[in-house]
Amino acid sequence: MDTMFYSTEQNLLAQQPEISTFFKHSVYKDQLTTDNGKLHYAYVVPEQAKAAVVICSGRIEGLDKYQELIWELQQNNYAVFIIDHQGQGRSYRALANRHKGYVNKFSDYADDFALFDQQIVCKHFQGKKIILGHSMGGAIAFDFLTRFEHDYSGVFLSAPMFDFYTKGTPKPLAKFAARTACLLGFNKFYAFGQTDYLAPAFVDNELTSSEVRYQLFRQTYQTDSVLQLGGVTYGWLNAAFGFMATFEQQQLSIPLFIASAENDTVVDNQAQVELVHRQNNAVLQTFAGAKHELLFEQDSIRQAVLSRFYQFCDSLS
Repeated sequence: MDTMFYSTEQNLLAQQPEISTFFKHSVYKDQLTTDNGKLHYAYVVPEQAKAAVVICSGRIEGLDKYQELIWELQQNNYAVFIIDHQGQGRSYRALANRHKGYVNKFSDYADDFALFDQQIVCKHFQGKKIILGHSMGGAIAFDFLTRFEHDYSGVFLSAPMFDFYTKGTPKPLAKFAARTACLLGFNKFYAFGQTDYLAPAFVDNELTSSEVRYQLFRQTYQTDSVLQLGGVTYGWLNAAFGFMATFEQQQLSIPLFIASAENDTVVDNQAQVELVHRQNNAVLQTFAGAKHELLFEQDSIRQAVLSRFYQFCDSLS
């Protein structure tokens, strides 16, 4: 296998000017028009790219957060395509309060992704394609791959959201509350305990043990407040619960690799294990000591995950 380039925490701050310049001048950005609004997307296609990686990001994420990874993948000769989901990043937001996490139907996300694949990805890249999905993006990718005609060779999911923790509220109660709130017309209200965007201090964060990557992510959102997204509404919560119940019937036709974070407190890892058992061609690997954001973790974890990702890509025909 070729020697791959890995971005490191040690050099990351010094390389920010180079990464920013690359992101500004080499990565093409535009808007995709849908019936409901415009979706922001970006791509970069190196000459002789060995494959395309289509990133399906997680909740509250936007493509601006992925600059380091896009830069790194491109250095390793991969084309990269990424879209901001509706209600996130620089894409349109359905509610007057931009901070409220909302979706009408959870399948709307994959419908958008299918449009992006068809109109942008297929147009600018013909060759081997892999989806790299994180968290909520893992659930969206799975939905897309099981519902739409596609030509992807494989899918690699980082800490996919096949179920999540309902912090301090028993899950049946959380489901009941979300359903009831929506029936009463409170679907656009924040779910209990949810607020506008907050940036917890690094010591209190559940996402990563890499301080430099965490601070860069928060700084990006601080510098450009248009990227900020707060908590979820009852509508989003109810849509997500209903959607996650549908996974039990779904079969993927292509190879699936799940990278699971041992110390995840955001998504429920047990649901990943159960889903893998129902697939014909799926592998799950747990990364020791890892928090939820495997692609933004400290080097030892992140490199192990990316190394498995590159191996997985090479193994696909």
